[in-house]
Amino acid sequence: MRRFCAVESTLAPDIAARLKRDEHGLVCAVVQQHDTGEVLMVGWMDDEALHRTLTTGRTTFWSRSRGEYWRKGETSGNTQHVKSVSLDCDGDAVLVRVDQVGPACHTGTRTCFDAGGDLRATVGHRPEEGV
Repeated sequence: MRRFCAVESTLAPDIAARLKRDEHGLVCAVVQQHDTGEVLMVGWMDDEALHRTLTTGRTTFWSRSRGEYWRKGETSGNTQHVKSVSLDCDGDAVLVRVDQVGPACHTGTRTCFDAGGDLRATVGHRPEEGV
């Protein structure tokens, strides 16, 4: 398996065994504001980035474009303070609940989903009881 990153991880073996990584050794990390449920951004983590996130109280990601680790807010000051981290049922994504300081998106918006805009999906409706 080809990996983007080359750092030996100290992620706990019991956690590492539960992860289902992509062909590059990465899992998707969905970042959510802990108190409002607002989805702020999506990033990528390898074992070491997840280890750093779990042990430092700040989010760390693997930059696929730059080929290096980055800690959210290191240069911008827009930090993410970890409140909890959960693994999804398939083991291929983590949900990181944070307290976001400043904008989460590199464009300066609160979330990375503001800049992309609404795709105008058809709104579904759940059937009413007894129908």
